[in-house]
Amino acid sequence: MMVMSDAVGPGDLVLCVNAAPNHVSGWPVPLQAGETYRVLGVMPYACPCGRSDALLDVGIDFAWCQSRFRLLPKPKAQTRTREVATPRTKETVR
Repeated sequence: MMVMSDAVGPGDLVLCVNAAPNHVSGWPVPLQAGETYRVLGVMPYACPCGRSDALLDVGIDFAWCQSRFRLLPKPKAQTRTREVATPRTKETVR
C-alpha cells in the first residue's frame, strides 16, 4: 500500500475534501472544500489525528494535514495541430 505522502510531490494538484476546523487548535480553516490546490511542498510529520504521515504546504497559512486532501490525476498531454500563417508577399505593380 502506497501512502499519499509518497505519491504527492511539489507541483501536484490536490482536492480539498475536509474543511473542518483545525483538529489541534479548533480554529477555522481558510481552505474551501471542493477547491483544488497546488502542492508547494511535502513535509514528513506524524499528525496527532493519526490518519496522516505528512503535512502539505499549499500556500495558505503554514501546512495542512494530508488527510484533508485527495490527489487528483495528472492531466494527460494532448497534441493539437495548429494552422501556421505564412507571411504574404507583396507584388509591386507599375
